Amino acid sequence: MKFKNSNNKKAISVLSGGLDSTVATSFFSKDYDIHAITFNYGQKSLDQEINASKKICKKLGMRHTIIDIRWLANLGNSALTNDNDIPEVTFDDIDNIDVSKKTANKVWVPGRNVVFTAIATSFAESESADIIIVGWDKEEAATFPDNSKEFLNSFNELINIGTISSNKIEIKAPLIDLDKIEIVKLGKNVDAPMDISYSCYTGENNHCGVCESCVRRKRAFIEAEIDDQTIYIE
Repeated sequence: MKFKNSNNKKAISVLSGGLDSTVATSFFSKDYDIHAITFNYGQKSLDQEINASKKICKKLGMRHTIIDIRWLANLGNSALTNDNDIPEVTFDDIDNIDVSKKTANKVWVPGRNVVFTAIATSFAESESADIIIVGWDKEEAATFPDNSKEFLNSFNELINIGTISSNKIEIKAPLIDLDKIEIVKLGKNVDAPMDISYSCYTGENNHCGVCESCVRRKRAFIEAEIDDQTIYIE
């Protein structure tokens, strides 16, 4: 595969194939040689995430590595990794912080972003990358603390202390102050391949349309008034 970029600057992207990581990665794709990593942590949506990530990497001309950490599925009680039903929500539900916290707890994977970011740091240090790209955003930070600006700043401080790389590695989260509507608008502006991204928790071929991730995605495109090519079951 011939990569599009020939920049000296290197980056590691934590790419799930979802809307947020796709837009965040696309934001930097013209300025960095990016090595994208996708994690297999035993999630229901694994096959679709890998499929989407491969397509995105081909589109953007990036290297792609799949990392097996299926042991993470044995920890906690997340509906993303066990037989529990994925919670279904409505547009009104995702504006209700109490409901959102309850659904977040049902899909929470213990330490997931801590693990992902630590592994990405190892890749960045070994490959002399300048940045680690993540899709953390303001809207999800309301219920997922590992998407917050505080988490970002703390992890950057940790990297600064805990690495010996000659170049300073920094986590870059271009969506950290954005909600989903703003993310979709940014994706349009940077020509992100949002149409081939996959956000659904269920792992079905088409998006279910009723899990929290689908509902936030669906509403964002509607309110941003940007064409949504996603196929939803409901």
